[in-house]
Amino acid sequence: MFNSRPAEEVSYGSVTVSIPPDILRRTGEVQWPASVPGDPRQSFVTVSANFLDRQSFVSDLSAAAKRNARGKVLVFVHGFNNRFDRAVYRFAQITHDSRAPAVPILFSWPSRGVPGLGAYREDLESASASRDAIEQLLDTIGENANVREVTILCHSMGCSPTLDALHAKALQAGRIGNKVRNVMLVAPDVDSDLFVTQMRDMGRARPRFALFVSQDDLALKLSSSIWGGTTRLGQINPDQEPYRTDFRREGVLVFDLTGMRGRAHSRAFREIDSVIGMIERRFAEGQQMSVVSPESEAASQ
Repeated sequence: MFNSRPAEEVSYGSVTVSIPPDILRRTGEVQWPASVPGDPRQSFVTVSANFLDRQSFVSDLSAAAKRNARGKVLVFVHGFNNRFDRAVYRFAQITHDSRAPAVPILFSWPSRGVPGLGAYREDLESASASRDAIEQLLDTIGENANVREVTILCHSMGCSPTLDALHAKALQAGRIGNKVRNVMLVAPDVDSDLFVTQMRDMGRARPRFALFVSQDDLALKLSSSIWGGTTRLGQINPDQEPYRTDFRREGVLVFDLTGMRGRAHSRAFREIDSVIGMIERRFAEGQQMSVVSPESEAASQ
């Protein structure tokens, strides 16, 4: 539906994805079809994909939020090296495995969808240029009368324009608003010092921030070297200063996933018992997220 070329304006669409029965799949993973269109018993399959104009998107959102008694929306912003199709299937997996009772909305920015230093720099430019579009989407969602609460889930490079959009909104209006209550940053490829500065600029009325970090994230170590050795937010050790004191004082929740199974940069989406389970309980209980270690979270399943 959408390629890697930046557009002059925001486009909208609706995608329905079929996911194999849980008994036939491994949770936390996307079962890619061996060939198109794929077997729905064994792989993710796109059932429908339609373009929408803005008014149709607003109408569909209003209807979906009304069906959701709590009026909750979950916005996902993908990271580096993610084509539109991969972002759709990953978000479908997150939504399905977490069983989050929220309307899922994907914000997809034009990533080239390939690895490499040159692609990283081009993706960074595209992600940065998407800040206004993210802000526009959050305004559109927040203005909907049937939406009561918005949670943002961003990954890797996608956390940079997300934070920029929230920061810009706070500076312009004096507060973020938009009904954004929680922002979850998974393996955020963001300068750690810049995050602290932006967060404080947002004021005390800012949303609750939750970080999912791993010191063994090789992708972020590479990113750090690209940025001249500056520490990326997703690779910090939350027990070290100044993070321990600063984040506790500012009410930032940090979940350290170091050493868990799977590829560090995406393990938060694969380890449902320890991470996605946190998201599930956050929505199901309607409570603020609390600091829980991955080990105790997994044991409680």
